Amino acid sequence: MRQIGFTRFLGLPLAILLFTVTAAAQYRREQPQPNDFFRYNYKEKLPTKPELAVEPPAPDMVVTQHEITLHGQVLKYTAYTGMMPIRNVTTGVTEGKMFYVYYAKDGVSDESRRPLFIVFNGGPGSSSIWLHIGGLGPIKVALEPNGQAPAPPYRCETNPSTQLDDADMVFIDPIGTGYSRPTKPEWGPKFWGVSNDNASVAEFIRLFLVRYNRWNSPKFVCGESYGTTRAADLSGYLTSQGIALNGVVLLSTIISTDAGAGDLHYVNYLPTMAMTAWYHHKLAPDLEKLTPAEMAKKAQDFASTEYLDALYEGDRLPAAERQKVIADMARLTGLSPTFIADNDLRVSLWRFSMELMRSQHLMTGRLDSRFTAYETDAGAEQTAFDASDANISNAFPPAFEDYLRTQLNYKTDRYYYVLGGGIGPWSGSYDVVPSLEEAFAKNPDMHLFVGMGYYDFATVYYAVDWTLAHLKVSPEVRAHNISTDYFDTGHMIYIDTRASAQLHGDLAKFITASDPAR
Repeated sequence: MRQIGFTRFLGLPLAILLFTVTAAAQYRREQPQPNDFFRYNYKEKLPTKPELAVEPPAPDMVVTQHEITLHGQVLKYTAYTGMMPIRNVTTGVTEGKMFYVYYAKDGVSDESRRPLFIVFNGGPGSSSIWLHIGGLGPIKVALEPNGQAPAPPYRCETNPSTQLDDADMVFIDPIGTGYSRPTKPEWGPKFWGVSNDNASVAEFIRLFLVRYNRWNSPKFVCGESYGTTRAADLSGYLTSQGIALNGVVLLSTIISTDAGAGDLHYVNYLPTMAMTAWYHHKLAPDLEKLTPAEMAKKAQDFASTEYLDALYEGDRLPAAERQKVIADMARLTGLSPTFIADNDLRVSLWRFSMELMRSQHLMTGRLDSRFTAYETDAGAEQTAFDASDANISNAFPPAFEDYLRTQLNYKTDRYYYVLGGGIGPWSGSYDVVPSLEEAFAKNPDMHLFVGMGYYDFATVYYAVDWTLAHLKVSPEVRAHNISTDYFDTGHMIYIDTRASAQLHGDLAKFITASDPAR
């Protein structure tokens, strides 16, 4: 069945785009913005966290031995859990300490041939908890097959789709997330901003390669949501620092604002609206019979031709043509022709999320529109909260805290910042496409994999398609080095059991294609 009911979804990844407690409190009251891609941003200076100066210490390093059974085979590995000092390269002063967990497969005779994945989530302000125990790590939060969180208490289990069978992995919490902190509270702003964050994570990578002697290993960076902004930017920055990457993995991508500008915003959002209506059985029987890929293609064709032309023409569009566009849009989105006309053919995410299932008192989710929640005010213009993240904050943190203490033996009373709360205002441009283009120009052997969810309204897949289509790369790179895949899920691709297995297979092939020695 495709129907998934009510609130018990786990969808907050990583990285609700620039999500803060302040933004959440204002979520219902704020008017929808023209560009919902970047709806969550830091609008106020957050207070300095006084506890940074007096927090309990966190151990520098704990090493533990583990084994799991994958596909009938025993995989033994070592986990290194601890803090990496981040020094000012000019003064040599340690200005922050970055928390990480590094998983290395045991019994590897030649680590220079063993791929290394450097993994982080987004936010900014998000720890790597989501990809760590939700997606790629050897242990994951136990969820229902469709990604819903079960009733508490929550537990962890072996991840059958962990990438550890293909590559060693290090999960990073940038400064201000997880247990990572500036060494002095007033030094926090040194790390908070696109370029600041980029430099500090690059320094972590450099020092990690030094300490663990992984300079000659095939190297990959993997990010989700804002983590894709970081990964794309790092690809160019690291290349300029003499650290060439074999591959970059972008999951639920946000690397440019151009795809969400003006009327293009509505064009790129429409296929996700159509997919959501299809999923919830709000379309005609002939459309309901289509596969997800077929439905997506039909919506894309309409969005990029008839719908785009109509938005461009505006009042110049003849009345008969306008009525046809409205009728075709209603057929694909499940919205009434009157509602579409009243919104001048430009339906915002917030209004769509309320309108599609209004008669049932249900609102659809933002991070994963497969999920719904009961809306007490069925006459509201926009949703009261994101139905898809309603349960996520309950499931991941306690499971992760228990995992750290009982399995990784990492014990501290320090507060673990899962999402927001540990960082201040963020600065800089999120348009990092030039960095990715520079990386390809300087390192044409680098590969790129981009994964997209059909039901993701935070980073809509058609906007990602548009961004990739406008990359300035050589024909050879475009033909051979860039691969994509689409998933029948939302922002957190991996929470769905089938999608997680699909992603694992994609990344296994990607690693092989990106490493010429394989």
